[in-house]
Amino acid sequence: MLTYTNQLRKLVLPEYGRNIQSMVDYCCTIEDRDERNFCAESIVAAMQVLFPATGDAEEYRRKLWDHLAIMSDFSLDVDYPYEPVDRRVFGDGPEPIAVVRTGNMARRHYGELIPRLVDTAVAMEPGEERDALVSLIANQMKKTLLTYTPDGVDDRRVLSDLRQLSHGMLDTDPERVRLQDYKQAPTPSGKKKKKK
Repeated sequence: MLTYTNQLRKLVLPEYGRNIQSMVDYCCTIEDRDERNFCAESIVAAMQVLFPATGDAEEYRRKLWDHLAIMSDFSLDVDYPYEPVDRRVFGDGPEPIAVVRTGNMARRHYGELIPRLVDTAVAMEPGEERDALVSLIANQMKKTLLTYTPDGVDDRRVLSDLRQLSHGMLDTDPERVRLQDYKQAPTPSGKKKKKK
C-alpha cells in the first residue's frame, strides 16, 4: 500500500524535505554518542549541499546547526560546534489582531478602509491637508470602483459616493476637482505565445 505525504506528520522545516527530516529522526534514535555526532555532521553536510552558502559561511553553518536542533524538536543530544538555539525563542506568538467588521456598509465595493478614511477626513480642519487627503481618497475610490466597472468610471459618480459616505460633509465640486485617469489592466488570455 502506498503512503501519501498527507498521511505523514507535518514537516518542521519543509524547505529541507522529508528525506532530511527522516535523517534527523534516525539520528535521534542512535544510541552511540560518537556515531550520533558523525550522523549529525553528515546531515549538516547534506543540508549544505542542498542549500549552498551565499554569504558568511560561518554564520550559515551556525544556522544549519540551529535548523538541525529545530528539526529534532531540540531533543538531539550531540556535540554542537556552536551554542544551539534556545527553545524559548520560539515561544508563544503574538495575540491575533481582532478585525472589527461593520455590519451594514453603505458602499460595500469600497471595502472597510475607505469609510474609515472618509471619517478621518471629516474630522480634520478644512485646509490644504484635508483637501490632499480627500483627493487621495477619491482617487483610491476611483481605482477600486474601476475593478467593478471595467468600462470606465465617471468622476461625478465617485465624488457623489464620497459625498454620501461623508453624509454631505465632503462636498467636492466635480468641475473643480480632476481625478486621475486609470485603466483596467488587461487580463491574461491564457494562451501561450508561439516562439518564432
